[in-house]
Amino acid sequence: MTGLYKGIGSPMMGLTFINAIVFGVQGNAMRRLGHDTPLNQFLAGASAGALQSVICCPMELAKTRMQLQGLGERKSKQKLYKNSLDCLVRIYRKEGFRGINRGMVTTLVRETPGFGIYFLTYDVLTRSLGCEPDDPYMILKLLFAGGMSGIASWISTYPVDVIKSRLQADGVGGHNKYNGIADCVRQSLKREGWRVFTHGLTSTLLRAFPVNATTFATVTLFLMYMRDDEGAVKDCEPQPAHSSLTVSPQQAQPSSL
Repeated sequence: MTGLYKGIGSPMMGLTFINAIVFGVQGNAMRRLGHDTPLNQFLAGASAGALQSVICCPMELAKTRMQLQGLGERKSKQKLYKNSLDCLVRIYRKEGFRGINRGMVTTLVRETPGFGIYFLTYDVLTRSLGCEPDDPYMILKLLFAGGMSGIASWISTYPVDVIKSRLQADGVGGHNKYNGIADCVRQSLKREGWRVFTHGLTSTLLRAFPVNATTFATVTLFLMYMRDDEGAVKDCEPQPAHSSLTVSPQQAQPSSL
């Protein structure tokens, strides 16, 4: 049973910081841009995705290496890594700073447009569904919008994720198969065809919907609660003229976060 949770330590350590960076950067970027438009939602999300890659890349490297450790064995007789932190320390000692950032380019290529689509989809869906604070189905609508945003993001960038995962897994056992991104793409296509870019997509989408539905709904409801509790104007209402933050009348949905 524990085999289903291999590598969980790395996400547990990193996801808190990743989500803090993503929603913090996206919110501040929207304030800087000034207008709540679909294009600005995409740009703000893309900037958040790019910045959080600094943590996301080493985190996923450790998770991948931990999951591959003792592959096919019911109980590993000899463990190379004790835990995710030990994994990163050992990689750093052996390969240096470049080693713990293996796959950084592909992570940036995946996360930058991926988070742009993520926030854009959520904004479009919440506006289309009419997520008003007094709507009895608001939470269900937020869950649906968040889940579909996660699915849209993963579908749009999944081929890049396949290459990133293969590059991060490369070198396990002391043997490197790929010389870089282009070589990894070429070898993968040659051996497995174009379907290689869909391997694992089903399980990823099954995970993406509940995870992102919960994440977006929780963040949106929490921000609405905090702003209302502090006596501020709700997310679904325009800001008054004397507010220090200039928000357009279009910003009438909780999607602006």
